[in-house]
Amino acid sequence: MINIESHQELARYLLEQGLITNQEKPNCKNLYGGVSNRTVWVSCSPAKNWVIKQALKKLRVKEDWFSDPQRIHREAEGLRWLAKLTTPGSVPGFIFEDHEQHLLIMQAITEPHHNYKRLLLEAEPKKIHTTRFAHLCADIHRNSYDRRDEIAPKFADTGFFESLRLDPYYVFSARQLPEAAPFLFKLIETTRARKRTLVHGDYSPKNILIQNNQLILLDHEVIHFGDPAFDIGFSLAHFLSKAHFRSSLRSQFTAAAHLFWQSYFKLTQMAPWAADLEQQCVNHTLGCLLARVAGKSPLEYLSSSQRTLQKMILLQLIEQHPATMQSLIEQFEERLNSYG
Repeated sequence: MINIESHQELARYLLEQGLITNQEKPNCKNLYGGVSNRTVWVSCSPAKNWVIKQALKKLRVKEDWFSDPQRIHREAEGLRWLAKLTTPGSVPGFIFEDHEQHLLIMQAITEPHHNYKRLLLEAEPKKIHTTRFAHLCADIHRNSYDRRDEIAPKFADTGFFESLRLDPYYVFSARQLPEAAPFLFKLIETTRARKRTLVHGDYSPKNILIQNNQLILLDHEVIHFGDPAFDIGFSLAHFLSKAHFRSSLRSQFTAAAHLFWQSYFKLTQMAPWAADLEQQCVNHTLGCLLARVAGKSPLEYLSSSQRTLQKMILLQLIEQHPATMQSLIEQFEERLNSYG
């Protein structure tokens, strides 16, 4: 197994595969920030400007966390399908995959572009980005349902979603906080039963690049056919956790959470698969907000005291169980404000 973070080794591999010539000398740079892959940017020419990902068996986190490297090939399949389900330019172009080396090559996004998570940590959320983030998610869910006879068999295996989401987020949190266990295990049960649309599974600002207000979605290794409400809860947990972290912009981030939900729900509420959608989205938002402070992958920007406070607030909200998304967002903000 090659190590693509060794640039000499990677260059030799690319030459052997016929992806570059002897005359081409690749410029390589390791990219960090993710925990589940080695990732390297490679440039030989304007036409050969790539990102190469190689799946790790043991993830780069404090806790022991393992996942089958075969997931990179699920990502490759997801990349090919998302290009059919979304507007042009919404995902990087597929270049190459290697089943023995567990690697994927895709077209790099040209500069200038910005990472959505970084923008949200440095400035206030923009309505155009929030709305397009919601619309892109709705497109994936609606369009995949329309082609479910083709898509469902290809993405039926939820093993990577189990090992990278349900277990490290919900199961681990339930073990840390027994008082939340009944809610979380019930949520896991309903999630497994809901086979409705394609689910990205990692739909967060971290995995969005913005170029001239065009949103480009990355990192598809957890994609599967399942419960679309998970994507909404996963996304909203980021907006609301940033409302916690960036207290001076709290009202702007809760407004963004409202806008994201309203924009998504407007496009999906009449869909055949949208029965009980709002309540399940509320449940996943509660679950993800808790998991991002109690699970195996806590949000790095929240301090220890902020994580403790968020746990306390979420345990209260889980017990109260808001009936609507508007109520959940409002109550989360009220509790943050009341605790300072």
